[in-house]
Amino acid sequence: MATLLIIIHIITCFFLIMVVLLQSGKGAEIGAAFGGGSSNTLFGSRGAATFLNKITTISAVVFMLTSLGLTMVASKSGSVIKQAPIADDRKAIPQSIPAAPVQQMPQKPAGQPAK
Repeated sequence: MATLLIIIHIITCFFLIMVVLLQSGKGAEIGAAFGGGSSNTLFGSRGAATFLNKITTISAVVFMLTSLGLTMVASKSGSVIKQAPIADDRKAIPQSIPAAPVQQMPQKPAGQPAK
């Protein structure tokens, strides 16, 4: 189940990136390279923009649903991706580390001035 959700999520991510890059904006973007700026397109002068908006919305909803699904699967099973067990290195560390002895500064007699 988790593997299927991960595959759908990754495909949706790449599809969402492509759809967003194909949309026409204020400047010259990748959508203009494919004829997004002309009025002689398959969808008409505004048809491609509304079609891409709908596709963007649908792919964003699928992205959110797969994200929530992966979160639910991870919270129930502990992890979505199986990880190798980490070696227990706590035995190598001593429980108590002896402190270094504190060195005392030599005391000056009270009658001598400080240099």
